[in-house]
Amino acid sequence: MKLLSDRLYIVSTPIGNLDDITFRAVEVLKNSDIILCEDTRHSLKLLNHLKLKKKLISFHKFNEKKQTSIAIEHIKRGKILSLISDAGTPLLSDPGRGLINDCIMNKIKIVPIPGPSSIAAAVSVSGFKDQFLFYGFLPKTENELNKVLSSLEKNTFTQVFFIPSLKINFYLKMFKKYFSDRKILIAKEITKLHEDFVREDLDKIKMFKSQVKGELTIVISEKKSKDRSLNKEEIIKMAKKYLKKYSLKDSVNLIYEKEKQKKKEIYKLCLELKNEISN
Repeated sequence: MKLLSDRLYIVSTPIGNLDDITFRAVEVLKNSDIILCEDTRHSLKLLNHLKLKKKLISFHKFNEKKQTSIAIEHIKRGKILSLISDAGTPLLSDPGRGLINDCIMNKIKIVPIPGPSSIAAAVSVSGFKDQFLFYGFLPKTENELNKVLSSLEKNTFTQVFFIPSLKINFYLKMFKKYFSDRKILIAKEITKLHEDFVREDLDKIKMFKSQVKGELTIVISEKKSKDRSLNKEEIIKMAKKYLKKYSLKDSVNLIYEKEKQKKKEIYKLCLELKNEISN
């Protein structure tokens, strides 16, 4: 696999199980001159597993601005650069946005190398709707968290968060406050030896009595729409009109399209009215 040197490669790495890395990601890292990473000690474990010896440069939120300009110069000089995070897909709750924007400004191509993602993994096994909002790491203080969750409470989509395991009970109490009518999936140690998924209604979930380790991926289910009370008078009025022109089935479908209420109840009312007319 031949890599071009006039671009930046955004490489997804395993979120736990090192064997989850893709063949393409290995080839890109193998052919990179420089690999930007959050923690060189952590990334070295992956490279040792892959039996690769590469130049690693620390790239995190505290030195991102300085390292971005250096990285751009390396690319302009013909070096092949890759960006990885400690785990998963870079830039999702990870540093690097400034580097991406500088590459765009300098007309440097950016190549994504897809792969593992704790977000996609957790949503895929949740059983919730796949239209979701990813927030990332939630605020640590109660006041800030109240502000965020009060705004997210109105969002009807499935929602995904990262939280530290040491504060799991603090966040659960807050989730129960704002999402009590929804379900929750707590994904622990995804792809690792002690992988575990906790599924429960938020109003029934119990606090953890023992310490939970690692970062957690939280998935909150979509907000269920509440059924409106059946407007019998309006439905009967429409049924009388439609049953004169259409079949029972077509009349039910026409009323349902307008009212969006329980189809079984609409059918029951239409059938009763049809029988009355027949008699």
